[in-house]
Amino acid sequence: MVSVSAGDVIRLLIADDQALVRGALGALLELEPDLTVVGMAADGAEAVRLAEELRPDVCLMDIQMPGMDGVEATRRIRQASEGTRVLVVTTFARPGYLRSALDAGASGFIVKDTPAEELAEAVRRVRSGLRVLDPVLAADSLFDGANPLSDREREVLRLAADGRSAAAIASEVFLSAGTVRNHLSAAIGKTGAANRAQAVRIAQDKGWI
Repeated sequence: MVSVSAGDVIRLLIADDQALVRGALGALLELEPDLTVVGMAADGAEAVRLAEELRPDVCLMDIQMPGMDGVEATRRIRQASEGTRVLVVTTFARPGYLRSALDAGASGFIVKDTPAEELAEAVRRVRSGLRVLDPVLAADSLFDGANPLSDREREVLRLAADGRSAAAIASEVFLSAGTVRNHLSAAIGKTGAANRAQAVRIAQDKGWI
């Protein structure tokens, strides 16, 4: 267990789009004598704003949130408040998310069903400068390899997830329909899928989009 000096209280920011989860995490962590919650955010943009304002020691960050997701919020928090470390706490145990979060500057990645005492210890370890990773996800991440999709391929594949046409995607990303189809074709090839619907499913399962 990471030791904490007397009077050294770790200040926490919790970012999660579900109010019930935010409240539960806050209540659990506030039971620890060396942890205190100084702010809560319902989305990534609010997390960045509060991190700049409050300068917490650790931000517990969800991945999938409306608007700005947890990966982009992590990147911006690390730029805006260098002293704030980010611990991703998510339901979505996907290797691709772990890699993306670490690339964005996160210090840890664990799943939400982690026992309360392990979560508190993960916060302490991250605050002390250590890295905390879910062991199964870490192994899966090494096995699956890095995300093979380019930024544009991820973007058009994400938009294709609801079944919209290449033309509709093109109008949203300011590309020609032919270019969008090329990106979709490349994404299908890189995921080993038979069609774009299957490519979307594979990319989502691996946390690539």
